[in-house]
Amino acid sequence: MFANLFQGLFDTDMTSVIAVTDFLLCVGSALIAGLMLAAFYMYGSRYSKSFVATLALLPAVVCVVIMMVNGNVGTGVAVAGAFSLVRFRSAPGSAKEIGAIFLAMGTGLIMGMGYLGYGFLCAALLGSVSALYNTWDFGSKRKSARYRTLHITIPEDLDYTDVFESILKDYASSHELTMVKTTNMGSLFRLTYNLTLKTEAKEKELIDKLRCRNGNLEITVSAQETLISEMISRNPE
Repeated sequence: MFANLFQGLFDTDMTSVIAVTDFLLCVGSALIAGLMLAAFYMYGSRYSKSFVATLALLPAVVCVVIMMVNGNVGTGVAVAGAFSLVRFRSAPGSAKEIGAIFLAMGTGLIMGMGYLGYGFLCAALLGSVSALYNTWDFGSKRKSARYRTLHITIPEDLDYTDVFESILKDYASSHELTMVKTTNMGSLFRLTYNLTLKTEAKEKELIDKLRCRNGNLEITVSAQETLISEMISRNPE
């Protein structure tokens, strides 16, 4: 009676049933591998409790799903479609978080196929390489402080097409107008530029010259917005 508890209602004589001991061994191994991956991710990174807890559990979840598919091609296609619809986080994740999720899913897939040794090897090797890259600050731009996002507020009657070109050329090696937005009921325009400063020391001088050109309205200079999420991900609290 107890043995029938772990058999499917639609199983046939041609269906291979996974033994309970094998099931527990695979899931237990996937949980250990998930803890390893979560530990590697937490090393030198800013993280949230919910994300690392999910990362530790994800390999076991994928492992169970793969074992239940158990060679059924139709079910495997359906499961793949279901995974593609799942949003793992309510907020958009960084490239590093997405990579960690794929690594956890891949480890769970290997465990679910029964290759426990390869699963642990994958988790240890790729997890340690990821932590090592993070420690080395691999891929960072040493001159990232020169990359700036500039917001300039101008009155509606000022033609913004070339009004700041001469100033920006003097202080930035490259600049690009990325967005124009109306504000204050349409009485003002807000321009957004991406800049690469020639030298950081003249940032205040640049702002002073822009203030003279835009009527002393609001000007904001910040770290380039395309780099902010990666900078936060690399710097732990």
